[in-house]
Amino acid sequence: MKNIVLIGFMGTGKTSTGRLLAGRLGRLFVDLDRQIERESGLTIGEMFARHGEAYFRAREKEAVARVSRRRRAVIATGGGVVLDAANMERLRAGGVIVCLTASVPVILERTGRQGARPLLARPDREEIVARLLAERAPLYAAADFTLDTSRLAPRQAAEKIIAFLRQEGHIRGRS
Repeated sequence: MKNIVLIGFMGTGKTSTGRLLAGRLGRLFVDLDRQIERESGLTIGEMFARHGEAYFRAREKEAVARVSRRRRAVIATGGGVVLDAANMERLRAGGVIVCLTASVPVILERTGRQGARPLLARPDREEIVARLLAERAPLYAAADFTLDTSRLAPRQAAEKIIAFLRQEGHIRGRS
């Protein structure tokens, strides 16, 4: 049974939707960013501040290599996991890729806590979000299914993902 891998920009609901989705499907939930933090003993913000983005991306790549070997898991990735083609090859080899999207205003609202998102800890947050979304759009577009969560609660998003998975034959029965 394949993993369900949630990709998408920060603030699109990967963690909250993924947790609900895993519960509904009776699967293990893996939050890749939280796993990296547990293994390193540092928050992502601390990693960026102390060691830089390249250090974090290397830890992310190591975590993807381990977690992609699992089966029947729901995996919520960080927004930049798509930047490394090897990450996506590993995740796709054993999983169905679901991309969650949201509008720039919704992302800004959801990521409003200062300091929690290292790439957005700047005054020009809206410009950064728009630029990063545009840069990553072709990478996110390679997903098997894309869902705009701008007007959806996590429960609704999970239901729509389950409907897609059922329609495509990735899951059977009632969930």
